[in-house]
Amino acid sequence: MIDVLYFAWVRERIGLPKERLDTGAETVAALVDELRAREERYAMAFSDLSALRVAVDQELTDFDAPLAGAREVAFFPPMTGG
Repeated sequence: MIDVLYFAWVRERIGLPKERLDTGAETVAALVDELRAREERYAMAFSDLSALRVAVDQELTDFDAPLAGAREVAFFPPMTGG
């Protein structure tokens, strides 16, 4: 089981702040593919990965990052300064 967290407009599109999933995905990208296949709101939220950042266990990483042993994955838009 893995906790998946959604922030900002990702949360708005999916309609959930977080969920606990049982996944066989080996990488973040494979998890995204599983999520996209669930239903249209996920497909919309993950339609443009260049507009998203991801963290695995609170460490900023890439979509090809492995999920072995991970407890949490968070998806969020890029942060802007100010």
